[in-house]
Amino acid sequence: MSIITIQCRLVANESTRRYLWQIMAEKNTPLVNELLKQVGKHPDFEKWLQAGKLPPGVVRPLCNSLVSQECFANQPKRFYKSAIELTEYIYKSWLALQQRRQKQVDGKTRWLSMLKSDAELVEISGCSLENIRAKALEILVRITTYSSNQQQQKKKSKKVSNSKASSKLSTTLFETYDQTEDKLERCAITYLLKNNCQVTEEEEDEKKFALRRRKKEKEIERLKEQLASRMPHGRDLTGEQWLQTLLIATTTVPESEEEARSWQSSLLKKPSSIPFPVEFTSKEDLVWSKNQNGRICVKFSGLGEHIFEVYCDRRQLHWFQRFLEDQQIKRSGKDHYSSGLFTLCSGCLAWQENEGRGVRGSAATAALWNVHRLTLYCSLDTRLWTIEGTETVSQDKAAEVAKELTKMQEKGDLNPNQQNYVKRLSSTLTKINNPYPRPSKPLYQGQTSILVGVSLGLEKPATAAVVDASTNTVLAYRSLKQLLSENYKLLNRQRQQQQRNAHERHKAQKRSTPNQLSESELGKHLDNLLAKSIITLAQTYQAGSIVVPNIKNVREVIHSEIEAKAENKCPNFKEGQQKYAKQYRQNIHRWSYSRLIDCIHTQAAKAKIPLEQGPQPIRGSPQEKARSLAIAAYHSRQNKS
Repeated sequence: MSIITIQCRLVANESTRRYLWQIMAEKNTPLVNELLKQVGKHPDFEKWLQAGKLPPGVVRPLCNSLVSQECFANQPKRFYKSAIELTEYIYKSWLALQQRRQKQVDGKTRWLSMLKSDAELVEISGCSLENIRAKALEILVRITTYSSNQQQQKKKSKKVSNSKASSKLSTTLFETYDQTEDKLERCAITYLLKNNCQVTEEEEDEKKFALRRRKKEKEIERLKEQLASRMPHGRDLTGEQWLQTLLIATTTVPESEEEARSWQSSLLKKPSSIPFPVEFTSKEDLVWSKNQNGRICVKFSGLGEHIFEVYCDRRQLHWFQRFLEDQQIKRSGKDHYSSGLFTLCSGCLAWQENEGRGVRGSAATAALWNVHRLTLYCSLDTRLWTIEGTETVSQDKAAEVAKELTKMQEKGDLNPNQQNYVKRLSSTLTKINNPYPRPSKPLYQGQTSILVGVSLGLEKPATAAVVDASTNTVLAYRSLKQLLSENYKLLNRQRQQQQRNAHERHKAQKRSTPNQLSESELGKHLDNLLAKSIITLAQTYQAGSIVVPNIKNVREVIHSEIEAKAENKCPNFKEGQQKYAKQYRQNIHRWSYSRLIDCIHTQAAKAKIPLEQGPQPIRGSPQEKARSLAIAAYHSRQNKS
């Protein structure tokens, strides 16, 4: 993807800021809160929860029924549309996350019920371990022979990566386990699955097996706790929910430790102080201009004549100048150009917390539109900066429009509305083929067989491997220290900040006072440095793409691994386990993996280098994981083509 997001500060007079704050905080945010509540109480909600998705068209009727109420009325149409889209987005994300967690719980529970030690397998099957190994070898030969025969019949000449072949073999073994009732065969399949689909002569380490089993139990426990989490509840700008929790906590005795912890968590959590943002998804919802002082200004659809001045970093100024140029060219071109080729994709208007700055006196303290500041987030397509990239986008859009035109023409007799739609499509096709005048810059051309794999880990957050997948050879490895180079010393500074902040948070918790300590700015800087170094590495070897791991449950795996190690280190001693886990986390770099991948994504989009994702192997060194990740992505791409 070539979409990146930039931001700027918006400056306007006090009456404009007050109007915008009042409509966003007193009308739009309560509307979103009410929509979230009503969707959660819908009679079909349980069906949606099982399906893991929200059907289209559910939120709009709910919003239409609320528009007539005075507390939600008199908002611009764009604000109502934004509330609907935001509610849909929140619930779609939450439902998909809950479904994924439930599938993980089911899968891990199923595997935990199958997972047995060698001694348990011998007892269940009534046979010796040698007989189980012999049966496992027989099953392995049978399945691999059947798979190879199938491939020969289909005459597939494409290579299959080892990780993908192992995944297919594991799936087949699970299916075979469900289909058979023979105890010996089931035990042999369990033996294969827990030994990575191999027959080994090594004796099983009981301590390692117990640690492995406990780790899986911890993963299930954590997932079940997350499944029981609250539904989306919006933002409490008035603090009523916090006051209700405080009243309950001071007048009621908790029934369990979990309930007491939930009260404490709610009271220590800093309440939301800023309203929900407003999305402007249409490219022409934002109107750009210049004022008398030569500063770029913007107006928003639905907000009348309220004008905002743009204040941004010099490194991003050229993008905002481009937004203005695109609209000026379209206006002067008498509709010969299409807004579909605007560099700007969408905008998001939001308030950013700025507490404690610029506040004078008690009156100013109440004027939250003077305390907080306005921020505009703009999503843009980096391909549309140059004429070469614009031609690529134009060709893709023209193909989509032509396909839709062909579909409409095949229908035959069209009603007036359909005829008007066809005219608009024809006009759009003509405009798309008329590109905007833009600078020329050759597109980045990498070799498709060369990939940069980036593995993520607990002790070594990032490791890169440059691989020529056509020959399965590694061209270069880069450790975390090599990627950061002279900036590696910043890593120690971040660790010191983490330990210091952890100590301060601990003291704040003992005093039961809120705390918002963070070392995120230094972490962001390190992520940007790592991302730039990885992009430079890819450009040096002319890599065709960068492959990053799918990190859906990397955090859960890491936490479960730490807790399982703590239990193994300090059995039957809970306080010792907690102390060991805490010390272990302090000694190991804690990293925001999703933020790092976002930085790589942004830098890769600027350099026009494609980004791919794939499953990271569980076993092996960081270098081996990075290498396997790149090779698996290459073969997956080959199989799809």
